[in-house]
Amino acid sequence: MLFDYRKFSRMFTVAVLLMNAMIPAAMADDDDEDKYMPRVTNAKWKSECGACHIAYPPGLLPAESWRVMMSGLDKHFGSDASLDAPDAREITDFLVQNAGGKKFALWGKPVLRITETRWFRKKHDEVSQRDWDNPRVKSPANCSACHTGAERGNFSEDDVRIPK
Repeated sequence: MLFDYRKFSRMFTVAVLLMNAMIPAAMADDDDEDKYMPRVTNAKWKSECGACHIAYPPGLLPAESWRVMMSGLDKHFGSDASLDAPDAREITDFLVQNAGGKKFALWGKPVLRITETRWFRKKHDEVSQRDWDNPRVKSPANCSACHTGAERGNFSEDDVRIPK
């Protein structure tokens, strides 16, 4: 049996076209997730967490991180953010059910600061220390200083305005 180059060439071309069609679909989740967090909400989460800082979208940390954070609210980054048991349970359930995936995790332990995730570091690698130190920014945790739509879960690079 002789090798049919024309048939092989057609099959190879079809295979390459199929692979190219699948790549954008596989990457779409990453791109979409970077720009817009899911529009999920919970009134208790919004009011309790949003009383001191933006109510960070649950998709920015994995479930285990939210569980650990919510179990230590009496020492929440130097503040006592304790809640009564029913409220804590409701918010924890909401955060865990809507948590992000592994790209927001660190290997080996739950990460409690969104700013320490691989995803955050990669997305903000071009931000200078001078920008972070700007009194109008104050810290990398102050998302709404630069992300004009942060309160709505919109972290699109198109809407970034770094204060001068």
